[in-house]
Amino acid sequence: MKEDFYEILGVSKSASAADIKKAYRKKALQYHPDKNPGDAKAEEMFKKSAEAYEVLSDPNKKAKYDQFGHAAFEGGGFGGGGMNMDDIFSQFGDIFGSAFGGGGFSGFGGFGGGGQRRVKGSNLRIRVKLTLEEIANGVEKKVKVRRKIQAEGVTYKTCSTCNGRGQVTKIQNTILGRMQTAATCNTCGGSGQVLDGKPGDADAQGLKISEETVSINIPAGVEEGMQLKVPGKGNDAPGNGIPGDLLVAIETQEHETLKREGDNLHYDLYISISDAILGTSKEIDAVGGKVRIKLEPGIQSGKILRLRGKGISSLNGYGSGDLLVHVNVWTPKELSKEQKEFFERMQGNENFEPKPEKSDKSFFEKVKDMFS
Repeated sequence: MKEDFYEILGVSKSASAADIKKAYRKKALQYHPDKNPGDAKAEEMFKKSAEAYEVLSDPNKKAKYDQFGHAAFEGGGFGGGGMNMDDIFSQFGDIFGSAFGGGGFSGFGGFGGGGQRRVKGSNLRIRVKLTLEEIANGVEKKVKVRRKIQAEGVTYKTCSTCNGRGQVTKIQNTILGRMQTAATCNTCGGSGQVLDGKPGDADAQGLKISEETVSINIPAGVEEGMQLKVPGKGNDAPGNGIPGDLLVAIETQEHETLKREGDNLHYDLYISISDAILGTSKEIDAVGGKVRIKLEPGIQSGKILRLRGKGISSLNGYGSGDLLVHVNVWTPKELSKEQKEFFERMQGNENFEPKPEKSDKSFFEKVKDMFS
């Protein structure tokens, strides 16, 4: 079972953003690879701490995590799972800056020690609008993306400033003793290479714009505001760098008759007084198509019929929600003379007098059942 992000950082759910950042900085310094060379457990804790901080430092991701836990980031690339050292140092390098000279430690993953840092290209962001049916079943979307790629014929040479390492190092006295720190090379931007030759259609980094069709697999159960990551489909990086990611923000189209609440769906069904008295069957909307339901004679306005499994598939793969049908008996505002005379004769008739039974739940009980 995956560890709780709050426990990894050692903070409570009520911790402020400053407390979360402070806790992550402490963990990052404690388990940093330069302080624990060859220690696989320390490296794993370093990665876990970075993943926890990526989620808890982002208000939107934190809100999703507080509501759904790790399930909010499963099955579709949501959140920070699978982070590598390049991700961590490129995203959170500022965490180390105040204590270690702005560059991070040397000796791991290209931060000194003779290794070469692989620069990551910039991320791209798009929005994808989904219908309720697509959300319920999951869908594959193909979108056209304009991204920067390396131009054909471009050549690079080793950066003379950093000798291809991507960083320049210096010795600094810190509260933890004498440390060697590394800062990104200003000449090559950390790639270790500089442009040597380029074709006419390339920019100053040897990149050009290309339109590409990207396939995005969107799992069932996603919600408005969630973000899906498609690795490697952002902009290329110069030289031997790695591509950035394509970040896909989910938007939802409003359904004409169905309203979503978590994994459940709600449908307002309006029926006539005669249908309520005599009973009937009605065809209603569901995400899988039309569904016919039976209404028993004497059904009351406010009755909620639960169609199990007819809601939205759970994002974590554990079944589906329900379709809740709210029965509303429509009272006509205008009557013919004959109709009015009929209901006048029914006034005082015991069959038309309200006789709620114990099994007829109150409004508040019905609301409670909806959320149980």
